[in-house]
Formats: sequence, C-alpha cells, structure tokens
Amino acid sequence: MSRYGGYTLGRMKFDDSQEKPDLSKEMLLRISRYFLPYWKQTLVVLVILAATSVLGLLPPLLIQQIVDHALPGKDLRLLALLVAGSLAATVASGLLGVLQSYLNAFISQNIIFDMKNQMYRHLQGMPLQFFSNVKQGEVITRMTSDISGIQGVFNGTIVNFASNLLMLITTAGTLFWMNWKLALVSVFVVPLFVAPTRKMGSLRWKLAKETQEKISEQNHIIEETLSLSGYMLMKLFTKEDQERDRFKAVSAETTRLQIRESMAGRWFMMLVNTFASIGPMLIYLCGGYLFIRGEITIGAIIAFVSLLGRLYSPVGQLTNLYVDIKRSVALFERIFDYFDMEPQIVDAPGADSLNGAGSAIEFRNVSFAYQPDKPALRDISFKAEPGTLTALVGPSGAGKTTITNLIPRLYNADSGSIRIGGADIASITLKSLRSSIGLVTQDTYLFNGTIRENLLYANEEATDEEITQACQAAYIHDFIMKLPDGYDTVVGNRGIKLSGGEKQRLSIARVLLKNPSIIIMDEATSSLDTVSEFYVQQAMNVLLKDKTSLVIAHRLSTIMSADNILVIQDGRVAEEGKHQQLLERNGVYKDLYDKQFGKKVT
Repeated sequence: MSRYGGYTLGRMKFDDSQEKPDLSKEMLLRISRYFLPYWKQTLVVLVILAATSVLGLLPPLLIQQIVDHALPGKDLRLLALLVAGSLAATVASGLLGVLQSYLNAFISQNIIFDMKNQMYRHLQGMPLQFFSNVKQGEVITRMTSDISGIQGVFNGTIVNFASNLLMLITTAGTLFWMNWKLALVSVFVVPLFVAPTRKMGSLRWKLAKETQEKISEQNHIIEETLSLSGYMLMKLFTKEDQERDRFKAVSAETTRLQIRESMAGRWFMMLVNTFASIGPMLIYLCGGYLFIRGEITIGAIIAFVSLLGRLYSPVGQLTNLYVDIKRSVALFERIFDYFDMEPQIVDAPGADSLNGAGSAIEFRNVSFAYQPDKPALRDISFKAEPGTLTALVGPSGAGKTTITNLIPRLYNADSGSIRIGGADIASITLKSLRSSIGLVTQDTYLFNGTIRENLLYANEEATDEEITQACQAAYIHDFIMKLPDGYDTVVGNRGIKLSGGEKQRLSIARVLLKNPSIIIMDEATSSLDTVSEFYVQQAMNVLLKDKTSLVIAHRLSTIMSADNILVIQDGRVAEEGKHQQLLERNGVYKDLYDKQFGKKVT
C-alpha cells in the first residue's frame, strides 16, 4: 500500500520496488474494455490492413513479370499493363492507408476522450484530503500526458501488431510459394532480431517511468510558481533565481532521460537494420547459384529481394513490440493507479434527500483525525438550532475549520455522528446535503470570468433581477454599476482585480443566489479593513437571517451577539454559552477577549 499525505490508495501495483510492469490477463481485459465501444471501426481497420498487406505484394510480383516476360519478349502492351497494375496497387494501398489513418485517429481520440472524462469524474469523487496532499503537477500529468499517450498505444502497438502480423503471414506465404529453398534462406536471420529485445524492453520501461515522474515534477513546479499566489510569493521573496535553477535542474534531468530512452531505441534499431542487411546478400548468393542451375529466374531473385523488406520489417517491429507493450503497460498502470483509488465519501445505499429548510445541526461525540494518533477533534458535541447563529472561536489550529468541513462531508467523522434535522448526514445524499449549505471563506475563490459568470455559478437559472437583488443585499451592487462593464467586468485570475472586501461581498451575493438553509462562514472578515468589514458585516446580517448559521471568527467583536458561542481548544469544546456568560466564567473566552481588546472586563 502507498499513501498520498495520509490518503490510502487502492490497489497500488506501480511502485518503486517493481522492476517490470505486470502484463496479466486482468490487465489486458481491463485495457480491452476501452476499445469495445469502437469494435466496428476496429474491424474495418483490420480489413483495411489485410487488404493493404495483399496489395503490397503485387508490385514486387509484377516486377518479376516485367523482368522475366515483358522485357525479354519486348511486349510493350504487357509492359504497360504490368506497370499500370503496379501503380494501381500502390495508389489503392495509399488511399486505404488514408482511411486507416482517419479510423486510427477516430478510435484513439475517442478512447482518450472517454478516459479523460472518466478520470475527471473519478477525481471529483476523491476526498478533500487527497487534493490537500497530492502534488497538483502529478494530477495534471496523469490527466494530460499519461492519458494522451494512449493514442500511441493504439497506433503504435495494437495497429502496429495487426499490420505487421498480416504483412508477415502474407509475405512468408508468398515467398514459400515462389521458392521454398530461398524462403528458408530468407528466414535464416530472423532469430537474430529476437535476442536483444527483452533487455531493451526492461531498460526502456524503466526510463519511461523515470521520465514521467520527472515530467510530473516539472508540472508541479510550474503549478506552484506560475499560479497567481505562487508567482506573487516568488516575487515578494525574490526567489526567481532559485526557482529557475530548480526548474532547470528538473528539466535537465528530464531531457537526459528522454535522450537515453530515444537512443536506447536507436541502438536497438541499428542492430535490427544490420541483421536485415544480411538477408539480401544471402538471397543474391543463393539465388545466383539457383539461377546458374536454371532453377529460378532473375525476375524471381529481384522479387525475392523486394519482398525481404516486407518480411524483415514486420519481424523487427514485432520483436520490438515487446518494448512498446512494456511501455504501454507502464502508461496504463499509472492511469489505473488513480482509478484504483476508491472514493471514501459516497452516498450510502438508500440515502435520502435532505428535507426541511433551516434544520438543526447537531454534533454527537464527534472525533476526527487527519493522521492516525493525531486527533484534530475529540468528542465534540453541540447543537445549532434553526434560525440561530452559532460562533466558533479559539486559537489557530484548535479544530474550528475541521468542524465546518465535516458538515458538508468534505471529510467523514471517525466516530460519533453529525445530524441535520435529526437525520445522520451519512444517510443523506451528498448532492442534497451540499445543496443545502452555503460556505463563505476568508480566501474567496473567483473564476477568471465576468462578475455575472461568477454569480451564476451558484444558480444558472437566476434572472438579472435576482442577481441585482442579491448584490444589493450584499452591498456590492453600487460598486459593480460604477465599473465600466458593470456585471460583465472580468475579475481576473482568482478575482485579483477586486479588493478583499469586494470579493467577500461577491461571495456572499453568490451564496444568496444559492439560497441554502445552512450558512457557514469561515473567518470571512478577518483580513478586511474597517470599511470593508462594515459592508461585509451588513451583508452577513442579510445572509444569515432565518438561517442555521455557523461562523468562525477571530475578531470577537463580530460574534458578540451570537446566540451561542463555542470555544474550541485542542480539538475539544472548552466552553459554551453567550458572550456575557462566557466573560463571567473567567475562562478561555475571557482570556481571548482580554488579549484581543487589551483590557480587563469585569
């Protein structure tokens, strides 16, 4: 088993301890399932391959007739017919090749389309913990270059195998039909093609695996340093030189591995070509002897030499196919590694939809740990009634955000239960559960689109009037109308063209359009200036009205009027009550209040 930052993968066959990929019956069956929807097109490809294999035999055979009959007999009509026949066979083979290329592209690209969609859908079901720990460059590599490599698997492995096998069978049969003695001489060098193949396959597979890992590392560096946040961090800490050197080092290693892989194949093909040159020399030697004895014609010798390329080329390709298969299996195993990760957070059998707006949220002895033996929450119990505001306060790392992440089941609790309206959330469908929850965080995420597009993400059916009403309620409409393009203003990557307060109010407007029964706000005003905080606070008052609300706040001034305050410390509920009650207890909350306001309260 392997782990991605605490997230246990499913059946992980592909690890550093392996020396070769496992081409098992199960693996072949699993790969074949992706080709089944396109069996009709594949069948047409096989028919075309068979036809082109036969057509490819005609030019050498017609050349034999030209040399042995048309030229010695000075038969111009026969010569013209034979030349025309050879040309027609070549043109027909070329036209069929064009059709085959189209079908190859159609099948491979549709398989890539199916696999990318399956991978995207599968990754959507992975828990938040997976994305919190796995390198983004790794995910991008498997979604792009790994899956795109499937095109090479189809064109370079499957079609190549069928094409070369048919060519080998038809050519060998023709050679033995023409002269069995020369045919035996022709196949004499075939064993020389097979000898170096197995060692070369292992080497190229190892190099391919290392190359893909380095490409993933490259993508990770790009994602980290050229994303908006990473770019700003790099600039502010003047780390351009270090990051450039890091990227250059990984790129250099990737280039070195790619050159090694390329040259490994070249050396292999050089040996194959060397062995292939022996055959024609033997044919000229033995064929000349048979010609002198009167057992064969000059045209037959020429045809034999012409057909040797059609014999040795597929033999070389088929022996080299072992190399391609190992590389293809390595590619599929990297993809299947992700498919084998089973989503941990799924709908329970017979799960029901969440009914009842504004239902109570209740935690019953809930415990949770991101890593074994390091609990983040310990025996948490509380109840948030409908239409009330429950505030979560406490030092950083106490477990406040973890509590709010458990409600929409971004994680599953290890023990205890969380109930909404009396129903355990584990028995509620994820779609209905999350549709009932609106989340506003400190780090508001906006797509690089227009304000309207970002708002419609919450409700695609929202009218212009509803959008305007939501923005007015969020105290952002007047600001939007002052922009040159109004609601069609592009906000930039992650909303960089807007201030923190403006992004927060847009986020609130977006949640208002969603109109959920449960609102969660995670430190929504902690990084805002006084003016922005005022407007966001006014928008929050509208948003939280008549909702079941949980608010995480570092600024105690924003939650003094909360119906209930939970003081979280070391993953436990240290204190619970209203603001004044907690002050009178002289406990953790009182200490937090005194430190924040710099005074003692009696």
